[in-house]
Amino acid sequence: MFRSLTAFVLIAALITSNFSQLFVYAGFEMNRNYIAARLCENRAKPMMHCNGKCYLAKKIKQAAEKEKNEERQSLKSQFQEAFIGQDTRIVFSSFVLQVIKTPYILSPSFQQAADIFQPPQAFSVS
Repeated sequence: MFRSLTAFVLIAALITSNFSQLFVYAGFEMNRNYIAARLCENRAKPMMHCNGKCYLAKKIKQAAEKEKNEERQSLKSQFQEAFIGQDTRIVFSSFVLQVIKTPYILSPSFQQAADIFQPPQAFSVS
């Protein structure tokens, strides 16, 4: 029961954060008459036919800024969490590495050909 409730709350939180502009539009459409009559900056100028669109633009800009700030804060907290858990102790050891001798020759010698290579003669039928 607790897990399903927690999952539901987390899913709802993710949906609301992703669709914040959709909720702003829905709220504007539901309250369009009130916004146009009371909250619009151009309500005294009916010839502009604003009808609250200035208020809608302002709210959309606020929602975008809020979303950007939340994203910046989450990135900042993720960056800080990445450095909190790291162990910064340095351990020095004083053991000597074992020298391993390899059986190969450092300067390889090539077998020098005594003769100059000549390709085989072609057979001629006479």
